[in-house]
Amino acid sequence: MNYLSTRGDTSPKKFCDILLEGLAPDGGLYLPAHYPQIDAAQRAALRSTFNNEGYAALAFEILSLYIDDIPAADLKAICLKTYTADVFGTAAIVPLTPLEEGIYLEALSNGPTLAFKDMAMQLLGNLFEYELARRGESLNILGATSGDTGSAAEYAMRGKKGVRVFMTSPEGRMSPFQQAQMFSLQDENIHNLAVTGVFDDCQDIVKAVSNDLAFKRNYRIGTVNSINWARLLAQVVYYFAGYFQATQTDDQKVNFAVPSGNFGNVCAGHVARMMGLPIDRLIVATNENDVLDEFFRTGVYRVRGSADTFETSSPSMDISKASNFERFVFDLLGRDGAATRALFGAQLSGTGRFDLSADARFATAATRYGFESGKSTHRNRLDTIRATFEQHGVVIDTHTADGLKVARECLAARPLAAGTVATLVLETALPIKFAQTIVQALGREPDRPAKFIGIEALPKRVMVLPADVAVVKAYIEAHCPEPFPA
Repeated sequence: MNYLSTRGDTSPKKFCDILLEGLAPDGGLYLPAHYPQIDAAQRAALRSTFNNEGYAALAFEILSLYIDDIPAADLKAICLKTYTADVFGTAAIVPLTPLEEGIYLEALSNGPTLAFKDMAMQLLGNLFEYELARRGESLNILGATSGDTGSAAEYAMRGKKGVRVFMTSPEGRMSPFQQAQMFSLQDENIHNLAVTGVFDDCQDIVKAVSNDLAFKRNYRIGTVNSINWARLLAQVVYYFAGYFQATQTDDQKVNFAVPSGNFGNVCAGHVARMMGLPIDRLIVATNENDVLDEFFRTGVYRVRGSADTFETSSPSMDISKASNFERFVFDLLGRDGAATRALFGAQLSGTGRFDLSADARFATAATRYGFESGKSTHRNRLDTIRATFEQHGVVIDTHTADGLKVARECLAARPLAAGTVATLVLETALPIKFAQTIVQALGREPDRPAKFIGIEALPKRVMVLPADVAVVKAYIEAHCPEPFPA
């Protein structure tokens, strides 16, 4: 399997090359040259693997379709090391919880940092350590987080040989619990950089540094954001696992409802659907920062500036520039790299928007790719959290509430298609990460795992920096003595 850039660079790259690289040299995002196709017989075989051998074995089978430059025995060992009951709290790894008839929650937040980002980040940490050791190299990871990516990355990379993490986050924009998870880490290879801005400022810094090819090469910069294909690939696995748990036969279909800000989580669903997983609808749920909902309703992709990005009670989705969206648009445009480059390069930089409403390919996007969308507000979140607890005894976090609200709304507008047996709402975090809103909705604190009791009171290790690429580069330079310590 070779990989190409969404902006037209077709120079053949293997998986382990792009694992450590992040953005392509032309500023695009990597995608496989083709999506492997899985027919009904192959789905049946994967179902048997999942049922009899578990999630790690399923992960190995799916990853093997995209990774041919890691020996099979080594890749299988990495999967078995990553997806264990000890790490994820249950042998099922991603169990389903039934709510009302036909709607399930797929639990993705049983990992070390209580968020779905652990599903990919734990694998990424083990892949990085394996490949860096194989090459005798080291890596400086530069990331941006709106809440959960940062802690998941830091917990996955802490103590890993040959790896440093520089994680930017918007100052004061994460929940107190999210901040404490990151800033309380005292590991020498972890650097928290609180940027005076919003998440999109952090993401712009990461992209700007990645696009400075000389700096990227000199300081061996890699990424863990969902612009890294390896992370998105890991997320594809739980769409298959959810499907196998919700269905009895391999011709049945399901819907997935996905809370989304940066389009990474739902983009993994798009990849699974393109591979042949029987997904009828991919329901994109946004909060008040509704750039994605606006696109799927109108065909207009309109980036908001920092001043127009709302601070909400589902803060991990406070994003108005969805970096992974480029991957879907590349597919939508028939994998035309020049057209994608024109939209996400000059046009988006110049006007902050592009309009595909008159493009015939957009007109067929809903039926061809299955996307629907909707938005949720703070009041909707409170109502959904309260109703879900009162009716089902289940406490959900604010982002999952956005997904559930929009799923119910879409299903009410258009009932299940023939052969579609369930709608799976991807649960994104445990409620304790957003305790203030849970208290507002339910009048009580959500349950807190014992290991996180008192975390907000721990000493914090964080540096506040302006939203300035040059300042972040200077910080990296100052904290990267050569050579990397063994």
